[in-house]
Amino acid sequence: HVQLVESGGGSVHAGGSLRLSCAASDYLMKSYCMAWFRRAPGKQREAVASIDAYGSTDYANFAKGRFAVSKYDGNYTLWLQLNSLQPEDTGVYYCAADWLTDGGPCLRRKEYEYMGQGTQVTVS
Repeated sequence: HVQLVESGGGSVHAGGSLRLSCAASDYLMKSYCMAWFRRAPGKQREAVASIDAYGSTDYANFAKGRFAVSKYDGNYTLWLQLNSLQPEDTGVYYCAADWLTDGGPCLRRKEYEYMGQGTQVTVS
């Protein structure tokens, strides 16, 4: 069964933290790229952070120094630690997986083969 299920979203005050989790099927944890995207109200979806099959991570400029992506294949989980949250970080956060090995840098891929339903993050 192929699936990605996000959790951990919520409402926090500016400066607060959240840890998002993405439960992935065994099949998707073996993907070449895994990533987090977000969609803020009225804006297009944007990449937040990515991690490839070798464990190399990459971050959008707004995420550097504040967010951290990690995964543990043993329990099929991808995480996104969100620190120093600001109101502009409000949005729906999605995890995604892509098997393509020659699709370019994970963070810059416009299309991911699999994406979850998202979890809401609200910062006030």
